[in-house]
Amino acid sequence: MFEMSSNLMYVAFFLFLASTILFAVSITGKKFKTREGEEKNKAGLWGYISAVIALIAAVSYFIVRWIAVGHAPVSNMFEYTTALGIAISLAFVIIYPMYKNNYLGIFTMPIVMLIIAYASMFPTEAQPLIPALQSHWLTIHVITTVIGQGILAIGFVGGLIYLIRVIDFTKATKKVLGVEFILFSIIAGIGYILLNVGFNLADYEATFEYTNELGEEAQIDYTMPPLVGPNEGELISGGMNPLFNAPAIIASGDLNVVIWSFLGGLVFYLILRLLFRKPIGGIIQPLVKNVNPQAVDEISYRAIAIGFPVFTLGGLIFAMIWAQIAWTRFWGWDPKEVWALVTFLFYAAYLHLRLSRGWQGEKSAWLCVLGFIIILFNLIFVNLVIAGLHSYAM
Repeated sequence: MFEMSSNLMYVAFFLFLASTILFAVSITGKKFKTREGEEKNKAGLWGYISAVIALIAAVSYFIVRWIAVGHAPVSNMFEYTTALGIAISLAFVIIYPMYKNNYLGIFTMPIVMLIIAYASMFPTEAQPLIPALQSHWLTIHVITTVIGQGILAIGFVGGLIYLIRVIDFTKATKKVLGVEFILFSIIAGIGYILLNVGFNLADYEATFEYTNELGEEAQIDYTMPPLVGPNEGELISGGMNPLFNAPAIIASGDLNVVIWSFLGGLVFYLILRLLFRKPIGGIIQPLVKNVNPQAVDEISYRAIAIGFPVFTLGGLIFAMIWAQIAWTRFWGWDPKEVWALVTFLFYAAYLHLRLSRGWQGEKSAWLCVLGFIIILFNLIFVNLVIAGLHSYAM
């Protein structure tokens, strides 16, 4: 059954790729005249159909894995990140018919593929639930949260399209630097995936003995060369010694991955800059020259207006109810709890500024982009690197 679920996700991935290509054709391809004399290009329609079929395959994967493991497949990093990719595609499939904006498809589908590919870098084996997770609140809290984040991601896509469309990339400004940082982060994700595949093919592994955050002796395996080692770590097998050791509260293996991702992304980014002799945003900008900025600004706002209450319900209200049941307190300042609150406050501030202060256009776009960066920071850095009550979700 696990093999069947994996095959369904492979099908979904390649259908998302086909959708991306079709949306690109819808914008750059030639139009043809109908009998009524109207010029049309149906590639966008086929791109949407491909995205719908891909979503059906991805949801089928989710259901099959749920049946196989006996609980909602959102209990570790592989499962949750995959669910996030599915949720973004779900949000796109729902929102696209309202606006029929093919540029939204060109940017959303690659992000869905990147998130699913990133998820595949984590261990994919099914793991038994620890006692704290053996509750129906796992399904209620996590699935509601991930759907909310998926809808908020559409706000990010709309904001990013807006910024690439309106910013002048021929001048060295803080705005250009900000967009380049966002695009660099995406490239770093690609770099991590490529590096991880390379080291796996080389069958690299290094093993350390170390002292964990509980003061106990433990072992940890690295699948990338250890630039940063574990607390009081001693290399017992593998290659190089680390440049430095992390304190016990830091998950050193995951921090090591983050550093390698940054370095891989930096090399990839510099190669692109040398090849094209312009910022990455400037390379993409001609693709969106016909975008209506007001249209994507409206899409971003509507997506966040819908996604914010869904995220609030799952990420805060349901989470606090479950925390009260599982840990006999509804709030404990755990790192994940704190960043969920930060996310809530940020999007609440966005809606306040949008509705009360008239922050539209470029100001709004920057907030849309920054909000989803906070979500990803919580998912990747806080969840992986900082030890806490949610650290079991690996």
